[in-house]
Amino acid sequence: MIQPNETEFYDRVVRRISRIILVLGFAGAISLAALKGISSGFAFLIGSAISFASFWGWRHIVDAFGPNPKKRNPAFFVIRLLALVAAAWVIIKFLGLNVAAAALGLLVSGAAVVLEIVYELIYAS
Repeated sequence: MIQPNETEFYDRVVRRISRIILVLGFAGAISLAALKGISSGFAFLIGSAISFASFWGWRHIVDAFGPNPKKRNPAFFVIRLLALVAAAWVIIKFLGLNVAAAALGLLVSGAAVVLEIVYELIYAS
């Protein structure tokens, strides 16, 4: 059984990962906009937003298997994610944004998880 302090620990980890995703997304978009132009920065930001939405959705799916599951319809998550991806594709395609920058933005949540692992290895007690 999960102890209360374990639940608090995982909540802190998820909050830290969410913050890292936001920081990496905005910092990467600003950096890429300065180096390659505003369209590349915007494309990276769109990819980061999709990455954050994916992380958020997976977190809710995992929470459904926890000790106090909340009733959620999984089809709603899939439809919402597909709508977000379709909207991003239309924005990138019709505005002529850099697809590589958007794809790089999709990796932001993975990078945030790796940074959280490094943080836990360094500061774990």
